[in-house]
Amino acid sequence: MPRFVEPVTLRGEHAMLEPMGREHAGALAEAARDGELWRLWYTSVPVPEAMGAYVETALAMREEKGAMPFVVRERASGAVVGSTRMFNVEAAHRRLEIGHTWYAKRVQRTGVNTECKLMLLTHAFEALACIAVEFRTSTFNLPSQRAIERLGAKRDGVLRNHMILPDGTLRDTVVYSVIAPEWPAVRRHLRFLLER
Repeated sequence: MPRFVEPVTLRGEHAMLEPMGREHAGALAEAARDGELWRLWYTSVPVPEAMGAYVETALAMREEKGAMPFVVRERASGAVVGSTRMFNVEAAHRRLEIGHTWYAKRVQRTGVNTECKLMLLTHAFEALACIAVEFRTSTFNLPSQRAIERLGAKRDGVLRNHMILPDGTLRDTVVYSVIAPEWPAVRRHLRFLLER
């Protein structure tokens, strides 16, 4: 029986999303070094030395829970510049979450994130016929909240004491979503942002 989310490569003008594999660990470690992303305590970017374990966990999530981890490749340079994932897949309810997203510092605040979200949402709503797509982030990750809101997602609420972080800190999680009736307007908005 096929999985709800099968491996797929998504191509845009600025970025390409390709299924994550073990061979990407070194390139992902290099991308994380750009900006020392693991130092942001409210995110879950691993130190470069732990990137192999990060990839293994992502691939296990794929096999055991139907997730689809991607590496983000910049089209102009061909370099791997980050990672993102479709996960918390609920095939029976035609919904999923997009997250575990991080980018090398040099491509942050460029068209890469906007285009990746456009590709992922297009695949979710138009190929998978999802009824809803969620985004979640830490209450302390204000840049991520602004980026999610800029996409056109609506804030659903806050899950208090939602997670225990590796350092023992309790994380409150802000939940956003885009639902199927909103998708045409969100798609138009994302295309508008990219054209600018």
